Amino acid sequence: MTDPTDDDDEPQGPPPELAHIRGMDLVRRTLEEARGAARSQGKDVGHGRTSSSSKRVPNRGGRRRWSGPGPDSRDPQTLGSLTSQLAKSRGWAPKVAEGSVFGQWETVVGEQIAEHANPTTLRDGILTVEAESTAWATQLRMVQPQLLAKIAAAVGDGVVTSLKIVGPAAPTWRKGKYNVPGRGPRDTYG
Repeated sequence: MTDPTDDDDEPQGPPPELAHIRGMDLVRRTLEEARGAARSQGKDVGHGRTSSSSKRVPNRGGRRRWSGPGPDSRDPQTLGSLTSQLAKSRGWAPKVAEGSVFGQWETVVGEQIAEHANPTTLRDGILTVEAESTAWATQLRMVQPQLLAKIAAAVGDGVVTSLKIVGPAAPTWRKGKYNVPGRGPRDTYG
């Protein structure tokens, strides 16, 4: 059992050999001792947080290495390349590719087809394209393999695996939110 008269609430100070050092000097000295202990265990310490992919190459003479005439990772980057790197690192690349199908539709399939057909949905690799007439829907079904090849070349392979080409929607006679299931009353035409 411990003696209740012990003063455990008092802050403990540095060891006696470091008692004469104060403030930031004490912090630096403690940090250097911790680094020395880690080095003795074979750890690489004292370089801050660095990722394994960006290891610094020691340069000769302590002079700064400049970029040089060729392209380098330290050169200014275009916004498009930076956003594609961000999308890849965050796992957004599949959704960005799906969105680019809709955003680049006219440039992918051509101006003439884009005037008469628009993509509506993309689910599980199936792109639904709505044509303005049944004639255009038939024509698009005939060139479906070429359209798939153009889409794969523009946004990546595997984003769109097949096309579902539909014609214009037929008019509906339903009015309002309530309707009768089945044929319903047919006495309005005489």
